[in-house]
Amino acid sequence: METSPFHDDERAAQAFADVRAAGGGIRAFMPDQHRSFFELLPYLFVATTDAQGWPLATMLTGAPGFVHSPDPVTLRVNALPDRHDPAAGSIIEGAELGILGLDLSTRRRNRANGRVSGLDDQSFTVAVRQSFGNCPQYIQGRVVRSKASAGRGVEQMTSLDVEAMAMIRQADTFFVASRSRPGISAAGGVDISHRGGRSGFVQVEGDVLTIPDYRGNRYFNTLGNLLGEPRAGLLFIDFETGDLLQLQGLATIDWSDRAAGLVEGAERLWTFRVTGGWRRRAAAGLRWAFVDYSPATERTGVWRPAA
Repeated sequence: METSPFHDDERAAQAFADVRAAGGGIRAFMPDQHRSFFELLPYLFVATTDAQGWPLATMLTGAPGFVHSPDPVTLRVNALPDRHDPAAGSIIEGAELGILGLDLSTRRRNRANGRVSGLDDQSFTVAVRQSFGNCPQYIQGRVVRSKASAGRGVEQMTSLDVEAMAMIRQADTFFVASRSRPGISAAGGVDISHRGGRSGFVQVEGDVLTIPDYRGNRYFNTLGNLLGEPRAGLLFIDFETGDLLQLQGLATIDWSDRAAGLVEGAERLWTFRVTGGWRRRAAAGLRWAFVDYSPATERTGVWRPAA
């Protein structure tokens, strides 16, 4: 009997969007080209959950090769969140993780999820449950410009301040961590995905972010998770300064035609109400230079006045 790679909430999201995805690209192992791709990366995006089950999105960095795959169902990461990262301590034996390998210079990305199967003071191992590639849409081209010493300290916030809102409004890229609701199925777990658009594509009103959802791979991994478990984590990066803004909040999806009409190219909108967050100045060990917008991004528009 054929088994779907999608859990019930992902299939529900596909039904809301009136699409059907076979999910043939989702595998229970990593193809060799994915394994070799991860080994080229100097940065990796990771989704974890905190002690209360809230998703967290973070970024780890290291010399190329700090992520490697000893076999098709295993990833080894020679880095851990530093003590100022809200994700510190969340990578433990048996914990579910989402992994996103993304090369901004080539717009290539691969995703994986699974469980932590090994851990020491400097690294962790993931037993991969699902692995698949993603298309290059909405990934803005950037190249690593320099390395830098990671910053120190963290500023915790219960709501967005003026500086945080300005950072979000200027962003053309962010990352979202989500998880399936408890008991969903073996196809569930923790996930991290990329979102991109023109600078200003995320609208901010107080502690509420409104985000256009553009046409993607039709898998609806993120929105499917958010249907059943609205808690999510976002990561915004200032690619010039290395500042990181990590947020937690509650997501709501608007599937209506009215919502889709507010931004050219959007098929729906979703909102994220901030419940808390952390600002870590110069926390990224790398700096990037902008090259160009993705061709897919250039086909999208800006918020219409009615918004």
